[in-house]
Amino acid sequence: MSYSLFLDMTKEEEKFLTLHPAGKQGVNILKRRYDVIKKYILTEVRSAGEISYQDLSDKAVKDLSETFDGKVVWYIVSVKLDLEARGIIERIPKTSPHQIRLVK
Repeated sequence: MSYSLFLDMTKEEEKFLTLHPAGKQGVNILKRRYDVIKKYILTEVRSAGEISYQDLSDKAVKDLSETFDGKVVWYIVSVKLDLEARGIIERIPKTSPHQIRLVK
């Protein structure tokens, strides 16, 4: 193994600590993965106006599974909760299954 290859393998990627809307402990995820999922969620919610979490999750699995290097559903859940905690998206009260939309 060359020394330069070893250095590349030990280089740490930037991480991002998510927030949780209920004040629970967030999770550390790679920022590059967070950014992909955040962009995806915001694009889909903006396009639909309102979308059920289930539809968003199913669509993400279909659209991202071939190219995303992580468990799509887990990242959708984690980033969705973070976006709720940051006041960017919100659950629509009294919807079942729960719907989400951009905060106005």
